[in-house]
Order: sequence, then C-alpha cells, then structure tokens
Amino acid sequence: MTTHELGPVVAERRLEAVAPDGTRTEVVVRFGRPRPDPLSPNDDWCCPHQVLGLGDEAVGASFGVDSLQALLLSVHRVRLELASRAQRASVELDWLGLPDLGLTVDPNPTRP
Repeated sequence: MTTHELGPVVAERRLEAVAPDGTRTEVVVRFGRPRPDPLSPNDDWCCPHQVLGLGDEAVGASFGVDSLQALLLSVHRVRLELASRAQRASVELDWLGLPDLGLTVDPNPTRP
C-alpha cells in the first residue's frame, strides 16, 4: 500500500464481516478529507481512505481532477477492495442487508 495520512475523517461506515460459522466482527471504513495533491503539477486532488478489521490497515488514496472526483473514486476503490479482501478472508460483508454495502448510489433504494 501507500504511506498516505488519513487526516480528518469526513465519513465512516461500520460493516460486519460474517464468517461461515456465523461469527461477526466489525469492519470500519474511513474516508479522509479530500485535499490538493502536493505532488500533482496539474492541481489534482487526493482522497485518503482506510479499512480497519479486514487485513491490511494501511491508508490508501484515490486521485481526481477535483475534490469530488477524488472522493467518488475513493469510495469506488474501497468497494472493490472490500470485495477482494472478503473473498480472501472467506467472509461475507454486511451493512443493513444492502447490496454493495450501500456504497453505490441508487436514487430509489429498496431493502431486500
């Protein structure tokens, strides 16, 4: 992973990892405040994120041309990372029973 700093947390989600035997453990996803990327010659932005409780807890980041794109790409990347980590750990992840852990935007969400 990278050596980014999370900084101030602007959003957090608490999930449950459910093992085959039914054991549940907490997984916490945190998103830091998007900020200008100091290494970008084009004034790009960076949004740090961290997953706690499911393997590697290093802070990663996604980058975009503005703060909103960086944040949206960070959420998308975390969703992909969670799916990969859950598969490696042989657990199912749950948040209110919603598909994609509620990390996608649907203007008409329905509960299963």
